[in-house]
Amino acid sequence: MPNENTISDGAATMRSRTVNWVDPRPTAKQALSMTGLDYIRASRDNEVPKAPMAATLGFEITEVDEGRVVFTCTPGEHHYNNIGIVHGGLVSALIDSATGCAVHTTLPKGTGYSTINLSVDMLRPVTDATGTLRVEASVVNRGSRIAIASADVIGDKDGKRYARGQTTCLIFVTEADRR
Repeated sequence: MPNENTISDGAATMRSRTVNWVDPRPTAKQALSMTGLDYIRASRDNEVPKAPMAATLGFEITEVDEGRVVFTCTPGEHHYNNIGIVHGGLVSALIDSATGCAVHTTLPKGTGYSTINLSVDMLRPVTDATGTLRVEASVVNRGSRIAIASADVIGDKDGKRYARGQTTCLIFVTEADRR
């Protein structure tokens, strides 16, 4: 969990945040030995370490079914850009991660994927007052080489849609399975 500290220099308040994560390489190898659905469920249940990106940005996987994943994230001022709202990169990363995980739930052992296209529409600004965001992602189409998934970013407090997005993923057999 991040550790946040506040330091005051008189004129401005300096803040810091500490993030801890586990080396992702062994976890990535473990993922190849499991079906995608089992792996994403293990991630949700903290049976495998959280992805460094999720630890850094504060993502949580809360629901997992085949072809469907729900993430949550509570934006804070550490996600802000210089104009006083949450940077669009947070919302984009949430959409990319949740849609990728939705695709991952459809994959057999030894199969990987990579985002090859990401489209995001920001519908309203996000601030720390927005509260927890719920990202509901589902697979729209899954072929043998390409999968498309979409996501909606919904505010838990007000039920409003803050963003929507879609990803296209390339599905591939891993190097280990080609040997």
